[in-house]
Amino acid sequence: MFQSFSGSSRRPRQVNLSGQNLNPFAASSWTPSASGAQKTIAHAQQERQQRQQERERLNASKRIQRTWRGHRVRKELADSRRQVWDETCQRDSSANTDSTFVEQIQLITAFFSPRRQDDLKRLVDLSQRISHSGFTRVLALPGAQCQLLRLADVTLEALQTLLPHCPTASLQLLISIISRSPELFPRISRKYYTFLSRLCSESSVNSVGRDLILAAIRIPLTGYDVGGKDGERALPAYAAFAFCFLTTPNLSAILGPLNKLAAAVDVTLLSAVLVQEFSSSDVAEIQHEGKLWLLSHFISLYRLQQRDSQEPEYLRALSIQLSGSSSQIVGRIDVADPEVLQESADSDDPEVSVVPPLPPFVKAELLSLVNQASISGLLAKFNIDYAKASVAGEEDASLLASYALTLLRIFPRRGDEIRMWLYLGSMTTSTGEIPALKFFWQAMRKTSIFSAIKADSKAALTLLRPQTQSQSAEPGRDREWRTILLFLELYTFVLRFTDDEEFLQGGQSGFGESEGPISRIRASALSLEDVKPLTIFLKNLAFTTYYNAGELSDDGQQTIEGGLGTYFGTTPTSRFQSQEPEEATKRLTHRPFAGIAGMTFNYVRTIVTGVMRMLYERDSRRRFLPKGHWLMVSRFDMEGFIPKVVQEEERRNEVQEEGDEEEIEDDDEPFHSRNELNLVGMARPRRAAQIEALRKQQMKAQRKKELATIGPRLEVLQNMPFVIPFETRVQIFREFVYLDQFRRRSGNVDPDIWRMSVMQQAHMTPTHNRALGQELLGRHHAKIRRDQVFEDAYEQFYTLGEGLKEPIQITFVDQFDTVEAGIDGGGVTKEFLTSVTNEAFRAEDGPNWFVANDQNLLYPNPSAIDERREWMRKIGLKESSAEWKENVKEVLRRYEFLGRVVGKCLYEGILIDIGFAGFFLLKWAASGAAGSESGYRANINDLRDMDESLYQGLLKLKNYPGNVEDFSLDFTVTDTVSLPGEPTETITRELMPNGANISVTNENRPLYVSYVARHRLQVQPYLQTQAFLRGLGEIIKSSWLSMFNQSELQTLVGGDSSEIDVGDLRSNTLYGGVYQIGDDGLEHETIQMFWQTMKEMDDSDRRKVLKYVTSTPRAPLLGFSQLNPRFSIRDAGSDEERLPSTSTCVNLLKLPRYSSKALLKQKLLYAVNAGAGFDLS
Repeated sequence: MFQSFSGSSRRPRQVNLSGQNLNPFAASSWTPSASGAQKTIAHAQQERQQRQQERERLNASKRIQRTWRGHRVRKELADSRRQVWDETCQRDSSANTDSTFVEQIQLITAFFSPRRQDDLKRLVDLSQRISHSGFTRVLALPGAQCQLLRLADVTLEALQTLLPHCPTASLQLLISIISRSPELFPRISRKYYTFLSRLCSESSVNSVGRDLILAAIRIPLTGYDVGGKDGERALPAYAAFAFCFLTTPNLSAILGPLNKLAAAVDVTLLSAVLVQEFSSSDVAEIQHEGKLWLLSHFISLYRLQQRDSQEPEYLRALSIQLSGSSSQIVGRIDVADPEVLQESADSDDPEVSVVPPLPPFVKAELLSLVNQASISGLLAKFNIDYAKASVAGEEDASLLASYALTLLRIFPRRGDEIRMWLYLGSMTTSTGEIPALKFFWQAMRKTSIFSAIKADSKAALTLLRPQTQSQSAEPGRDREWRTILLFLELYTFVLRFTDDEEFLQGGQSGFGESEGPISRIRASALSLEDVKPLTIFLKNLAFTTYYNAGELSDDGQQTIEGGLGTYFGTTPTSRFQSQEPEEATKRLTHRPFAGIAGMTFNYVRTIVTGVMRMLYERDSRRRFLPKGHWLMVSRFDMEGFIPKVVQEEERRNEVQEEGDEEEIEDDDEPFHSRNELNLVGMARPRRAAQIEALRKQQMKAQRKKELATIGPRLEVLQNMPFVIPFETRVQIFREFVYLDQFRRRSGNVDPDIWRMSVMQQAHMTPTHNRALGQELLGRHHAKIRRDQVFEDAYEQFYTLGEGLKEPIQITFVDQFDTVEAGIDGGGVTKEFLTSVTNEAFRAEDGPNWFVANDQNLLYPNPSAIDERREWMRKIGLKESSAEWKENVKEVLRRYEFLGRVVGKCLYEGILIDIGFAGFFLLKWAASGAAGSESGYRANINDLRDMDESLYQGLLKLKNYPGNVEDFSLDFTVTDTVSLPGEPTETITRELMPNGANISVTNENRPLYVSYVARHRLQVQPYLQTQAFLRGLGEIIKSSWLSMFNQSELQTLVGGDSSEIDVGDLRSNTLYGGVYQIGDDGLEHETIQMFWQTMKEMDDSDRRKVLKYVTSTPRAPLLGFSQLNPRFSIRDAGSDEERLPSTSTCVNLLKLPRYSSKALLKQKLLYAVNAGAGFDLS
């Protein structure tokens, strides 16, 4: 046992009070934060760093001294050589001996400095003396040849420094060196042509000599044996010529006509260089203007050579440059046109910035690509290449198709002319000469893509994936896609002016026609046997593009400027820029569809959909395909289809609401203005603005792709609804409306319950908010005068906007403001809406907002805006005044309100007895299409619904066998304006730019027919139609309207035109008074007689009865169970002399208790035909 054990095994704490650090590695009291070892290490590191800094200072001083000594020695040496030069000049006054020339060339190449004026004078002096002695003789001296590269370099430096002054002798010396030793030129090629560019821009050509400058340009480009070793030397020369000289603005104005230059340039070699450079990089060092000048000069040089045909290499170079400058061309080529200037002047958008027009020379050269001779030559070359029946021939033919499609994308305003010239062309085959359209159809039908997609709708996804994703596609597939797309472009154009008779005859002579030569249109028309497989192909392809849109969509991304390089097969790197890997990775985007410049997946989808819809509209107008041909129900589970579509609609609404909130937040952030993207001199803010704009664009594209992903069935329904049965689509429409009502009214769909909930919520809120509920209901209530229904409705309900969807309450008053009898339980609302539509659409007095065609079908008055403008001119208003614009807007607001009223009827399921023209209803359906290309397209057949006499006149013009120039027509149209009590006036408008000076010929008359139809159907009534559709779209989403065709929409508005189903009406009828069915379940005797009478009537009389009670002669789409309010019958007493009466506002028939069926029928038909007995209950 240890006596000292205290019960703890821990060592006792030792406290050192001496202040000494017994541990050398422990921290001291002065440095408590670091140990002794750390302090030692830190001290050693500091000393080492000081020694390193001292060594660096010493080495730096040595380098400075060495550099200075070298500079001083070189300067002294150069000065000594200058002294030798001067002594040589003093010793030999002539200084023109061979030895003197050699010595001075060696001296000046050693000491020359472009910063010293005396050196510049020495070089100019030497150039002049060599010129006197002869450039060829001096440069051939043995001692001078080894100095030629350095002499050329210093001469070029001197000439650049002396600009804008240019010594002629020095320029001649430089030209002579290049001419004598062309192998040296690649080393100075870029600097050389950059100097020539500056010389043309900054100096006076006359002072130098135009011939001398042309020689300087021409000499480096000539004398090459392209097939031999010289070909390698030619490429750098032509690359420098293209990117350093042809980018110079206004060369033709500086040098005069470019014929001499064109004669010296090998355009094939230039084309190869351009393809190589543009394909390998984005040529970022060239500004947009420079690229435009390069393109225009390239076109000019080729055109001036007057070649017989367009070579493949030239078309490759042209296509790739058009691709690189597409955004600049499309945005600026039409800026100076009167139509565009008028659109800019009429625009109220402050964000729209003024875009500078293209320079005249650039515009002229670009437009030279778009002429009949060029397009005809293209077709001729295509025919030759295609006839080769080889891979090379197919490749060249495919390239021509790609180029034609590129022109259509780059020149959208000239697209119809391009299509017309292609359409007028003919191709030679083994069976003889056929129209170009049929040739491309035959070529398309032979492609493997057409066969695969026609046979199986699911095959399209496999064929489309390589075109929409960043992966290489097979060249053969690209060639086939180009042929298909070119055919679709042409067929879209031809369908616009092909009437139904010509289409249905399919190239055959009509009945009773002579056996002479058939017209061009009929010769181009496809037979119905060909149209059927075409529709199957289009239907299967379009279905995949919408159903799988989330996977295939390219997000609207623009292709990189050199994107065609993958197709052209050129992969070398640029000579002028080595792109960093990071930059190259960042710029990796989707390749253009089928390698066509500017072609995107979205454009392909819209053109496919457009052709398909045009064929479907013809089939719905005059059926030529078997029943059920368009359906694709096998691709869906139809039992659960409606719930899934509704679920997609709900999810889409959620995503759109989230996107709307994000856009509202973005509006509060900086750099949202378009003008801020053009900041000058502020690289960082400008970059931030560009990044922000790009972020917003990507977010919108991502949201669009997300919407397509979550709603594949909706995408199909909106863009090709005919693949789903009509009855299913009607049910979906009603489900959409109910869903929207449920969401907007917080679950209270019934109008009375909704009003009660609004008041309850108002009473549950603080006092100052109770008035808001009353105000809300007050804005949905109106007093309407019977003789001013439309104007009162407009004044009181226009400001509601989208709020018109909510239930409204109507009180009818007479001219003394006395309230009519009756309670609005929904019926007065129906009476109000039908009264508004009858007054607005059928009023004989007052403004003609709508006009009727020969079939009494309505469409917006095309002259409404012109008439209002003419009236304002009569009263002295100026077009620039605010009152003028307000008057026009007032007219458009009434059209917008009419659209809301019709939308309200659709929204509430109220049928109206109004018939709209087919072409006008087509615009309803097209308003929700995915893109403008798949939207409404005016054609000559729709013109028949508007003006039968004009339609017949255009048909005669189109088929006129003689020379149509005898009629002295031009590309103008005359609109008439008639004001009450005033003589009719005419307004002449051009159908195309400079149309008054373009005569209608046999060749361009299809274009004239198409433009007249477009003007009458689209251009003239554009403002009125857009206002109506805008109002309609505020109540009924345009995407819902796009689920139906024109005849289906008319059925949706006015009811089913099929025979009245008496049994369905009987089972959905409500009874009141003594007619109410009792506990025995038996009907009253009078009711039984009424139904027996209805069954015995013919359908026309049944419709009269139905219209007498409900104000419309047609049944609802899904049967009388959808009639709102329900069909009702109530007793009207026992007086058998009394006629039946109705309350159309609640669809109520007041039927006296007649004793016999014959008397009931007699009284009922008398009342129906007399139109008696309308009142409120």
